[in-house]
Amino acid sequence: MKKLYLFVVLISVLTLSACANESSPTIPVETEPIVSDPVETELPTMTLAELSAFDGKNGAKAYVAISGYVYDVTNSVYWPNGNHNGYQAGRDLTIPLNQSPHGIANVQRFPIVAKLASGG
Repeated sequence: MKKLYLFVVLISVLTLSACANESSPTIPVETEPIVSDPVETELPTMTLAELSAFDGKNGAKAYVAISGYVYDVTNSVYWPNGNHNGYQAGRDLTIPLNQSPHGIANVQRFPIVAKLASGG
């Protein structure tokens, strides 16, 4: 009977400790404000030449263009000095980010600061 009791207690302790360790690791969440609807907001237009100045290097702001909109990723921990996985800010990254594992969804959480001028 003692063995059964110890077995039940051991199973209970293991179950409780497993439940306590099931919490998923904390992933940093960007807390940048988002422009709610870029269509309804008057945004300036930026050319690719103007965008290239915002590469995040030497204290410059870090902007990236995705699908015709320019996003400010300056304060992102994932874009230190305007660089993310080998891609430098200051460019239209629509194609490479659409092909990335997370797509463009993570960038779309950042503030939109401009529309990309048609034709670059």
